[in-house]
Amino acid sequence: MTRRKSPLVVVAVLILAVLAGVGYLLAGKGGGSHPEAAATSTATAAGTSAPKPSAPKPTPPPGGGGSTWVPADPALADVCRTKLPSQAQDTLALIAKNGPYPYNRDGIVFENRESRLPKKADGYYHEFTVVTPGSNDRGTRRVVTGGSGEQYWSADHYATFQEIDPRC
Repeated sequence: MTRRKSPLVVVAVLILAVLAGVGYLLAGKGGGSHPEAAATSTATAAGTSAPKPSAPKPTPPPGGGGSTWVPADPALADVCRTKLPSQAQDTLALIAKNGPYPYNRDGIVFENRESRLPKKADGYYHEFTVVTPGSNDRGTRRVVTGGSGEQYWSADHYATFQEIDPRC
């Protein structure tokens, strides 16, 4: 009789461990009593890609205007174009004119090796230097553009990105 109960106890303990693990994972994603967490976990369970709960919502257009900019990746934070340093705005102006660029590496393919931007085919992204005052080299600031026109800002040499919102 003891031998028959032993496998049942092991199965029960395993089930409890799995349930505890699932509860822990859901709590780590902001679970609990927050409605946003329930929507995120439901969307994820349904197989759709939900934004990371820690990512801020896209910046609304100034004055509540009617522009329909949609971020390429809602999980990335966004930044208004006008909030970027003036050197980044200068780089964006050069990109719009297709150069000339101050650095010979401007416009080369950005490989997205760390997958911090949405995954795309090789050659989809291109990088451009943003002048860093006081730096003796290219510095750490970059604008990366995507093949569909999206633009990303990195102030820390690709460690983090913000999608540039062109509406503001």
